[in-house]
Amino acid sequence: MNIWIIGASHGMGAELAKQLAGQGATLALSARSAEALNDLNQQLGGKHIVLPFDVADSVAAKNAAETLQQQWTQLDSVIFMAALYTPMKFGALDLIETQKIITVNIGGAFNVVEAALPWLKQQGRGQLALCASVAGYNGLPFSQPYAATKAAMLNMAESLYVEMAGTGIDVRVICPGFVRTRLTEKNDFPMPFAMPPEAAVARIIKGLQGKSYEVHFPKRLSVFLKVLRILPFFVRSRILKRLV
Repeated sequence: MNIWIIGASHGMGAELAKQLAGQGATLALSARSAEALNDLNQQLGGKHIVLPFDVADSVAAKNAAETLQQQWTQLDSVIFMAALYTPMKFGALDLIETQKIITVNIGGAFNVVEAALPWLKQQGRGQLALCASVAGYNGLPFSQPYAATKAAMLNMAESLYVEMAGTGIDVRVICPGFVRTRLTEKNDFPMPFAMPPEAAVARIIKGLQGKSYEVHFPKRLSVFLKVLRILPFFVRSRILKRLV
């Protein structure tokens, strides 16, 4: 299996690389930091492709896909894990940081999808997985702008799934709950059902190897938030206010 992981330098992306490499996959490792990617590749035996680029740069994403196509005859899976996160609330937003989060989290996803799709369409097969979050299910307080980008990712993935029907391209969306990484270390609030990255990634891999469009976990949290979003707004808003 040839798998391209975008956002592989740290956190769940790096753990995903470790577990997939352990299962025998051949990887292309992408993120902005060439140093971090090279260190990871050495941990994995030095036999994988290191392909650093900035997902916010559409030209760089396209060039990365073209470079990889010169080295691989087929691409089995693209997994977009890249994300920025800074907890903020309205009235005190860092607007420069907000723009960076939007540009990377959702803009980067569009850039990577557009870069990879021509190759996937040409071969008529392959998986394209986008990592959203359960934070995208509802308008949770104090979770912006991160949650807004993940809500956009859910919408984007659904559109992509419908458009790719019948093409052989398998579109998936990943919605983790709280995972203990350097990003969630920024949180100063309780994180219900928080998971170590090793356990979260094991669930992601199992889900992507299964048949369900959406991989969401832990179920105690994700199912609750799914039910919450189908409630009438006046009921949902009352529940959300209790989180403030």
